This record gives sequence, C-alpha cells and structure tokens, in this order.
Amino acid sequence: MDEAAIVLLQAVVAGIVATALLDLWTAALRRLASVPSLDWALAGRWIGHMRHGRFAHDAIARATPVRGERMLGWGLHYATGIAFAGVLLAVMGPAWRQAPTLLPCVAMGLATVVVPFVLMQPALGLGIAASRTPSPGRARMRSLSTHGVFGLGLYAGAWTASALAGGS
Repeated sequence: MDEAAIVLLQAVVAGIVATALLDLWTAALRRLASVPSLDWALAGRWIGHMRHGRFAHDAIARATPVRGERMLGWGLHYATGIAFAGVLLAVMGPAWRQAPTLLPCVAMGLATVVVPFVLMQPALGLGIAASRTPSPGRARMRSLSTHGVFGLGLYAGAWTASALAGGS
C-alpha cells in the first residue's frame, strides 16, 4: 500500500475514534450535567441550504428544514474529524505516525476550535465565537474543553491507527 493510502486509512481510523470520544464526552455532559450540545440536524440544515446558495443564517433553527438534515449533520461532523486527523497525520510524518505523542494531538484538537468560532457559529447565527449566545464565555469554554477532548481522542485514534498499520 502506498504512503497516501496509509495516511488516508489512518486518518479515517483516528478521526472516527477522536470524534466518537468527543461524542461520548458531550453525551456525558448532557446526561450528567444537563449541558446542551449542538443538534447535528441543524448543522445538516446549514449544509443543505448551501446547495441553494445560502451559507449564513440569522438563526439556523428558524431556517426551513431540509430532507436528511440529521444524517447530513452527522456526516459533516465525522468527515470533519477525519479531515482534521488527516492534516495532523500528514504534517507529523511517518515516524510520528508509528509512535504518536500527546502534545501535537492536544494542540491540534485545541486549534480546531477556530473552525466553529469563525466559520460555523457565525454561519448558524450564533456570532463569532458564540458572541450572540446567552452566555458567550460559557459557550467558548465548552467549545475549548470539547476540542481538547477531541485532541485526546486524536491521540487514542493515532495509536489505534498505528497499531492497525503495524506500527509500534
């Protein structure tokens, strides 16, 4: 198997593991502490409206629902996790992919918070870095902690991918 195929396969594994850990974290927060999380159907609605040239909304919850929005949203969520894992794996190189270390994973996880802060939240009508939410500071801290957990998941996923690829 060539290098690009290996990186792609490892990105799929690492991205799925990392995103699943993030989902377990948000489910635990929702169940144990009543902390709300993004309804992925709304992200799917956002994606669904793009085909009609609508990329930003005043309030995505008030936008017209689109067929299959929940599946679109979950697909976007996992595809994004896989893409972030792919960037990390490609940048870090083959030696690192055989023996991943924690710091680059956590750094990447935390860096990914830029995407919701400057792209997704404004497009959904929540403002830059959740500035239009009732508690922007709380929302930002929740995003940072969630993306930190995603970073820990990248570490677990990178090790899983390494093991499956025959690394250390």
